[in-house]
Amino acid sequence: MKKITSIFAFFLAACAVAYAQTAPFDMSGEREQGSTPMVPRLTLPATPAPAATPMAPATPAAPTPPFSMPPASPSASATPPSQPQTPADVARPQPAPPVAPAQAQRPAQPAIRRASQSSVLRYVIPFAKLGLDGEYDRKSWSIYITPEQAAAPAKFNFSYQNAVVVAPEASQLTVLLNNRIVGQQPIASSDAPSNVSFDVPAGLLQPGANLLTFEATQRHRTDCTVQSTYELWTDIDPAKTYLSFSGQEAARFSSTDAIRAIGVDETGRTQFNFVVPALEQPGTTKPLLRLAQGLAVLSGMPNQTFSFTPDTLPQAGAGRMTVVVGTPTELQSVIATPPAAQAAPLASFVTDPKSGTPVLLISGPSWPAISSAIDTIVSTTDRPATAVRDTLVTERWSAPDAPLILSAANLTFAQLGVATTEFSGRRFRTSFNIAVPSDFYANAYGEATVLLDAAFTQNVLPGSHIDIYVNGNIASTVPISSTGGGIFRHLPIRVTMRHFRPGLNTLSLEAILMTKEDEVCVPGTTAGAAPRFALFDTSELHIPDFARIGQRPNLAGLSGTGYPYNRATQPTPLFIDRIDSYTLSATATLLGQMAIVAGRPIDVEPAATPGAIGERDAIFIGSISQMPPAVLTQLNIATSSQASWRPPAAAQSNQTERAVTFDDWRSKVGGGVWRGQITSFQEWLRRNFDISLSSLQFVPGSEEAFTPSNDDSFLIAQGKSAAGGSSWTIVTAPSAKDLREGAEAVTAQVNWPQVAGHITTYSSKTGKVESIPVGRFDFVASQPWSISNYRLIAANWLSTNILSYAFLLVVLSLLIGVATAAMLSRLGRRE
Repeated sequence: MKKITSIFAFFLAACAVAYAQTAPFDMSGEREQGSTPMVPRLTLPATPAPAATPMAPATPAAPTPPFSMPPASPSASATPPSQPQTPADVARPQPAPPVAPAQAQRPAQPAIRRASQSSVLRYVIPFAKLGLDGEYDRKSWSIYITPEQAAAPAKFNFSYQNAVVVAPEASQLTVLLNNRIVGQQPIASSDAPSNVSFDVPAGLLQPGANLLTFEATQRHRTDCTVQSTYELWTDIDPAKTYLSFSGQEAARFSSTDAIRAIGVDETGRTQFNFVVPALEQPGTTKPLLRLAQGLAVLSGMPNQTFSFTPDTLPQAGAGRMTVVVGTPTELQSVIATPPAAQAAPLASFVTDPKSGTPVLLISGPSWPAISSAIDTIVSTTDRPATAVRDTLVTERWSAPDAPLILSAANLTFAQLGVATTEFSGRRFRTSFNIAVPSDFYANAYGEATVLLDAAFTQNVLPGSHIDIYVNGNIASTVPISSTGGGIFRHLPIRVTMRHFRPGLNTLSLEAILMTKEDEVCVPGTTAGAAPRFALFDTSELHIPDFARIGQRPNLAGLSGTGYPYNRATQPTPLFIDRIDSYTLSATATLLGQMAIVAGRPIDVEPAATPGAIGERDAIFIGSISQMPPAVLTQLNIATSSQASWRPPAAAQSNQTERAVTFDDWRSKVGGGVWRGQITSFQEWLRRNFDISLSSLQFVPGSEEAFTPSNDDSFLIAQGKSAAGGSSWTIVTAPSAKDLREGAEAVTAQVNWPQVAGHITTYSSKTGKVESIPVGRFDFVASQPWSISNYRLIAANWLSTNILSYAFLLVVLSLLIGVATAAMLSRLGRRE
């Protein structure tokens, strides 16, 4: 009986265990509890204060207020450090970033506008993308603040994300306002963008220009090679970087000087929207284009566009300003005008009753009175054509302004905005800007000199070097051969001026530093705490005297300084095929960009017909079908493009392909081998001796008429006038819509410096800007006659035309020989 009872009890226990195991094994509670410490988050600097709450203000007593940020979201967890890295981890994220925490999301339509009932937002990054790359990078520019905004309490907000290989314990992001550190933070946001906010100390922002700087020091997690430094990056999101001002008073514009504070939108663009009921009346074109240029110079933003509409107030938004122009009668259906506009010119900001945003109103009893009101705004930007500029204004996207060098000059790095810096990494890079005039002519022989003041420790190995780049092209390399460290005191580094171009030029200094410690790369030593290199701001850039003479055609001069129209003492004829919103918008956008690089509005006079232009520098703008054929022929553009420059029709893709035979390919392959050898030889000459076929000819060959491809959507060309004494520039596209879109794309800050040569085209399909070099050009005297200048002109011309130089050398040698023989024939004995 006992045996049966024991068996029965064992059976019951087994059933109970089996029933208990029907529920799956679960440790969700433990996983949730332990998951939070595993997520590396952006940490606050060490401080005795308790944990900060989201958007917490900085401690007033602290000299540099710490960052504060929203709490970590479970959906934004980082990759644990132990997870293997892949190439995709190092690459930048796609344009669509992950969703940020709800409390850090920007409003749907931010601007200089209301973020809530008690704050106003202003975006501050004038670029579509802002990246800080390498082990050290620094970007500075100025933002214009109105007196109302400077007096209001302000917060600075930004969002960033970095490469997963960036070591947070040795990498730091610093934000400065007016050269004062307002925030410092370890770079630790590789998993998802982090939103950061901090208070701006009272009194730090001032009415007018304020300098904003982002500075990043980054180190690699595991690698110590120079190549690994190219994997380091931190991206700042322009759509989530803004100043937030408390109080609605900050949204008010008290004077027209607030035009300078228009700012940018979330993509770094600035837009002026004109509402002009009398848009198509001929007498309104000149004052409207003058106003557009004046607004462009006042704001100074790098990516500006202009749009025109006759009757509708556009939607307000970030980086947008609505400009209403017309008489009170014309504006009755648009906006209410003050009674003062019935009797006198008026230019002031009024409030749009629908949106509550400021609107620039320019009105008067007649259009001559409106022109007077426009002059009250634009006159502050006028400058005589003969006045000499000291700088090229760039501070709105790159501070400080670039000095304009007209002759021999010595500039210290401190004057160029480069500060003394100690560096402990492997690749140090810093940049600065200079500008040269439109008649710069020293690209074949000229050499600048960097007088370098620097030092390096004994750890730096031979094989390290210092490189100088000009506009992204390497211009000079200096090896470091010392083994015991050293100090450079005004070490001369010769920099070829071959890559200099009229207008703005960017020079970069890069030091590649190799050490034994980097070769061993012991874990934990990638940070490189001890400085190994120092650059001093007493270093100098010496620019020698260079040849100055204008060239025709020269689109590089147009994009650099607005040449030749920036030097015109009389109004420039402007031929517009028809006055509609698209064409006028394209014209204003192009002239606005030219006014910025010229430093002043360009006086234009609309011309009704090409015959009224005569022998003057002129601009032609319009669709290709409306361009005068004689002008196209003069600028070497095929007149057949007026009918053929169209997008390809769908039926054209069904054309039958011609038969292909072996004989066709045999001739191609046979000629291809020979042509390949010639091409290789040409490349060898260019690489080793800087000799091209264009330099091996006495007279430039004739140019073929250019026919734009159907893939091109926009074209700028420049050439000689009919009599050859002036420059004509044509801006055209297949349609008026393409003209406006192309003008907005080409005048963008990333594309405008690429406008060069004789013809420049833009493709909306590919986004590429391509230029055709100048084959034949004429010299245009731009300076008073002097032997020294003409000697430099001859030196550059002979350096470009090698055969002419060789021929002249042979002729001079023969003349010397003949003269010597004649002289010796009269001396000595004769038997």
